Amino acid sequence: MIQPLPGIGDMVWHLPHLRAIADHAGEAVTLLTKPRTLADQLLAHEPSIAGISWLDLNPAGRRGAHDGIGGFQRLVRRLRSFDFGTIVLLHHSPLLAAAAWRAGIPDRRGYGWGRQRWFLNTGPFLPQDVKKMHQHTRATRYLRAAGIPLASDEPSLTIDPAAQQEAMTRLGDTHGAYVAIGIGSSEVLRQWGSERFTHLATTLLDAGWPTLVLVGGQEDLPAATMIMNALGERSERVRLALGWNLSDVIGMLSQAAFYVGNNTGVMNIAAATGVRTYALFGTTAPFHHASQIVAVTSPDTGEHDGMVRLTLDAVIEAIIADRGALFPLAIAGAREEY
Repeated sequence: MIQPLPGIGDMVWHLPHLRAIADHAGEAVTLLTKPRTLADQLLAHEPSIAGISWLDLNPAGRRGAHDGIGGFQRLVRRLRSFDFGTIVLLHHSPLLAAAAWRAGIPDRRGYGWGRQRWFLNTGPFLPQDVKKMHQHTRATRYLRAAGIPLASDEPSLTIDPAAQQEAMTRLGDTHGAYVAIGIGSSEVLRQWGSERFTHLATTLLDAGWPTLVLVGGQEDLPAATMIMNALGERSERVRLALGWNLSDVIGMLSQAAFYVGNNTGVMNIAAATGVRTYALFGTTAPFHHASQIVAVTSPDTGEHDGMVRLTLDAVIEAIIADRGALFPLAIAGAREEY
């Protein structure tokens, strides 16, 4: 299996397709993907994956080992070393298809658009109109055309009990239920900002939540520090989950009452753990691939200005409209169920 899209969210989107292909093949598959997906952490407990090999193409800030003519030859040698009988390419890349052909893999499958079709020898191939669709939809359409059973195209993650316990140990005493707040984002247009997250944290603490967990990468420490400083003494009720291994992130999110935060890979992980997920999209068009995601958007004025016009009131209203209340439902004797 080759899934070359670089994001964590990209990998989460393709989870149901990877599992379905492995089930159809009757054995776990080897996955070729990019290091930025953190697939080794994300899929550490996934039984449908036999192993992961990195595809080092077009990395940010450096030349990848598989870039250029020399890199292509290295990729061919890498593919040849596995002695694959079949390769399935969940992408439209002609270069990757050509590498599989050059490596002598006898059964080569993929979407089949444009020049990619020259190097594939097993259909079906998708019609051109599917190329305009979301990557998740493309993969779903491919499996349907190939006659590969897909019970559900909704992503779900395998949750390891040991990882859950490790996450709770790292968090310490949360005094009961907690809310996970996703403060990270690699794209400016998807970043709500430290000031507004501070106001959100204050509002949730005022509503009676005993603990909040700020989630993101290690690069989000300055933003988290700003939020903690602004909260003053109340920062004692905040925990940080920054730069954690994704296995621990999965364990932590799976135990949260709900997630609210930027539209990022962590947001996709939260929904895939089965937790209610209030995703801040602003003017980025939401994609309805997971039933747990409640999209919070800005009014459409024809201008794509990201999170600029997404107000705290809009976020709070979306949560209350969905849950029925902002406070922990246990206060009213109810359970957090969706």
